[in-house]
Amino acid sequence: MGPNTYDYVIVGGGTAGCVLANRLSADASKRVLLVEAGGNDDYFWIHVPVGYLYTIGNPRTDWCFTTEPQPGLNGRSIGYARGKVIGGCSSINAMIYMRGQKSDYDHWASLGNRGWSWDDVLPVFRKTEDYVHGADSLHGAGGELRVEERRVSWEILDAWRDAAEECGIPKIAEFNRGDNFGNAYFQMNQKRGIRWSATKAFLRPVEHRPNLEVQLKAHTCGVRFDVSSDVPRATGVDLRLEDGSVRRVDARHVVLAAGSIGSPQLLQVSGVGPRALLESHGVQVVHESPGVGENLQDHLQIRIQYKVENVQTLNERVNSVVGKVAMGLEYLFFRTGPLTMPPSQLGAFARSHADQPSPNIEWHVQPLSLDKFGEPLHRFRAITPSVCNLRPASRGSVRIRAGDPLVPPAIDPNYLSADEDRRVAVDAVRFTRKIMAARALAKYRPSEFLPGPAVSSDDDIAHAAGDLGTTIFHPVGTCRMGHDPMAVVDDRLRVRGVRGLWVIDASVMPTITSGNTNAPTVMIAEKGAAFLLEEDRA
Repeated sequence: MGPNTYDYVIVGGGTAGCVLANRLSADASKRVLLVEAGGNDDYFWIHVPVGYLYTIGNPRTDWCFTTEPQPGLNGRSIGYARGKVIGGCSSINAMIYMRGQKSDYDHWASLGNRGWSWDDVLPVFRKTEDYVHGADSLHGAGGELRVEERRVSWEILDAWRDAAEECGIPKIAEFNRGDNFGNAYFQMNQKRGIRWSATKAFLRPVEHRPNLEVQLKAHTCGVRFDVSSDVPRATGVDLRLEDGSVRRVDARHVVLAAGSIGSPQLLQVSGVGPRALLESHGVQVVHESPGVGENLQDHLQIRIQYKVENVQTLNERVNSVVGKVAMGLEYLFFRTGPLTMPPSQLGAFARSHADQPSPNIEWHVQPLSLDKFGEPLHRFRAITPSVCNLRPASRGSVRIRAGDPLVPPAIDPNYLSADEDRRVAVDAVRFTRKIMAARALAKYRPSEFLPGPAVSSDDDIAHAAGDLGTTIFHPVGTCRMGHDPMAVVDDRLRVRGVRGLWVIDASVMPTITSGNTNAPTVMIAEKGAAFLLEEDRA
């Protein structure tokens, strides 16, 4: 086997890619290449949990994509962060460990995807987990992915929990047990106050293996195919290196793990996708697959904001020199305090309306307020109870703008295009206002300033949702699994219509999970690696 020939080439060194590199290189007889377009994770703010404020929107660590103008967001185009660094989004995300709900996976199985029910995936979640409270029937210990509790407390968040309970959302010890109905503090992928990314969890422990090569700052230009037979076969990839040279790599198996934006883009520029789209950009069609890049789903959060009194929030601590110094010293000596905070510490799940079969909205409650991430916190005391629709009916797309893989694709989430999504947005805002008016919060005198109490009719609230709505960076579904003509991969994550090519990342989800998507991506990669190894042994 030559120096540029591998058993497995993994395109994308994000969450899924790090898991795949770990598992596929465990067999010393197999050569594995992991390719990442970003650089190393040697930036200080990657590792300090609050550092997401400095990594999101930073071209050093983020692709800094933007969406197409969104009619549902009143014509706005919004930032669409994707990790551009080893570890991918796990190096810049909110660190929230959230599996989703039993009904999510049972729905996948009901669509004909064998092996993807809750009972099938729960053992996989447990295998990868190192749960701070030890193993039980629902949690694992000793796995690579550390899961811990928060390391800072806020009086206003404790009060919000009481208020939610007054409004029928009970306090629970944790999420991730199959039915997330209730309110609880989020558990996080941290280890003693430091971000525990997929790089630390899965790649660092095995990067010394002689059969594993990691190529950083290498942009994959496309997948090569042998088209001499009736069924095209993937034979390798071409990489554009940092110095501008091109490295040609051959592989028995090509695995795309570039995420819900990168994987469909790579398929399309390589000739797998909707015929009309490919031909319009001069791309030769290798295999017509109309579903590539379609079915984009994401969680849109509505950031409702309230001024409060008689209680401390992060706003005044950050806007004080003494507060900043105190926070820095607490983190330096104890690895506790506000610098360990993810964007949100407290969550809640409920039904927006009685006709919903299971919890369909989630709150991310923050003891702070700001115009948007990356901008300064407000100089007054405030909290932000953001709420999102967990099961959006709107569907968007990712489509190439050119045959050149270096040109960013058009990202169109199509937010709030479905009447049902606008109805859920209105119900979610009204539910949030009910919680904020509960007795438990009365002494803090909450005063809504976004969107403001004057926004009261259904039409006005729906319009305000378009003004306030923003992504929480959970794009999925653009290479969905299934067995119908629009499915891109089968339920073993093989690209339909070609051989030797796999997609293993969040893009394969047929429908979005109820909550943050990083933990499900780890599970998908774990199952995908097992599928690959089983096929190799067959």
